[in-house]
Amino acid sequence: MSGRRALDLDSLVVSDRFRLFNFTRRDDHVAYLWVLRAMDRLRAVHQVQVDSDQVGAALAELAEQYDDVPTLDGNLRSRLDALYEDRVVHRFDDASRAGNLVRYRNRQSVYQFSELGYWAYTAVEDLLEARIQDANLSRLVFSDILEDLKALAAANRAGETEQVYRRLSRLDSVMEDMGRRSAQFHVTLGEIVRSTDTSPDLFLRYKNALLTHMTDFMAELDRYLARLARAVHEVEDTGLGTLLARAAEADERPFMPYTERLDEWERRWAALREWFAAEGDSRAGELRAATRTAVSGVIALLRQITEAQRGGVNRATQLRHLAEWVWRAPDTDAAHALMSAAFNLRSARHLGGAHDDAEEISDRATWWDAPGVELSISLFRTGKAPTTGVPQPVRANAGARVELRRRQAAERAAEREAAGRLLDSGAYDRVLDDDETRVLLRLLTRALEARTVVAGRLGGGSGASDTVMMRLSPSEEGSTVATTRGRLHLPGFRVELAPARRGRS
Repeated sequence: MSGRRALDLDSLVVSDRFRLFNFTRRDDHVAYLWVLRAMDRLRAVHQVQVDSDQVGAALAELAEQYDDVPTLDGNLRSRLDALYEDRVVHRFDDASRAGNLVRYRNRQSVYQFSELGYWAYTAVEDLLEARIQDANLSRLVFSDILEDLKALAAANRAGETEQVYRRLSRLDSVMEDMGRRSAQFHVTLGEIVRSTDTSPDLFLRYKNALLTHMTDFMAELDRYLARLARAVHEVEDTGLGTLLARAAEADERPFMPYTERLDEWERRWAALREWFAAEGDSRAGELRAATRTAVSGVIALLRQITEAQRGGVNRATQLRHLAEWVWRAPDTDAAHALMSAAFNLRSARHLGGAHDDAEEISDRATWWDAPGVELSISLFRTGKAPTTGVPQPVRANAGARVELRRRQAAERAAEREAAGRLLDSGAYDRVLDDDETRVLLRLLTRALEARTVVAGRLGGGSGASDTVMMRLSPSEEGSTVATTRGRLHLPGFRVELAPARRGRS
């Protein structure tokens, strides 16, 4: 249940941890795996830091028991250094292991598993040890869960901190194992159902055991689900906060502070509650529904296989008949035509195009390494290159143009009216509205652009519209114009407004 913590890792941490599996992608990945197995063999006898000679000796011992152990031919140290670069192991220099001057002058390195490197190695070993035969739904676990929940409630009432921690830890382990088992079982069941076309005899051999196993599991889950939900509520009635605090207090992980331990136990209890006592559909209820659906699917598949065997026609017999027809074809072209009709094969259609920047692509690049080129749908479907088509006539929209003219005339009228108010009342000792501010800023822009430099000083300027003219007169005190949007400060200038001269535009 604590595996959800991986969702909180950012992309950099995820990439850094994926680097631990680099040894599985090397050409001689099997040799690296045996090197790690030799180090794990030494770790099991409490030899944490080992040198290349000790790893070689452990490999020799493994070679006496297993025939697949490779011969490294003096490349053991380079492989250990490669594992160090992948952060699977740590490397330390230890001069105390040098027995003579020659060995002292050479680098004497010792290696040990890194914490995350050991997790990566065990994950690979768990994957290699996985077997389809191990998949199962444990129906006997529900009685143990109910017993642990009752004992947990009693321990919390009695204030037994260590007992609370033991029972809660056991529940967490059991729930994690049950979730992993259920997920593995349904994945394996899907694999069995998918492979029935190739091995129906194997499916028929295990059908009774499979149906009995799933039916017994559902019956046991139905018998215990209501009691487990009540037991979860009984535990919470004894004081959930106190329960989790006691579990966090008895938790003996020294590298994790108390607050983090408490948060983690809260997440674990929330996950356990979600299994049996969720407000909506619990995970146990979802597992029961999924198992019932799987039973129906297995029964339907069994009926399909039985009917196919009774009629003597299934996919295997169809393929055998097709192979016989192809073998008896009069010539190669007829055989190809028969296979094309059977599998709906068509001749390959080769499409191509030029890249937007042809110089960016090397002439020596293969089609596999070169970037792709976008192709149109018409070229793919019909084999014809797309065209721009016949030019379309320009559509006149008289209504839109009339509306635009009306808006433009209204804006011009509002601007003239605002300019008239600004000319009559001035720019100071009052608050300018938005239209007056817009006119003032436009005139100010023109006046600032028209300023000139006289005797090394920046003089005043002027700007005008068809209604009003603005002059910027130098002023030591400066001026401030108040608007509805705020105050406009003009340091070193003062605004003077006058009617525009006739003939200006």
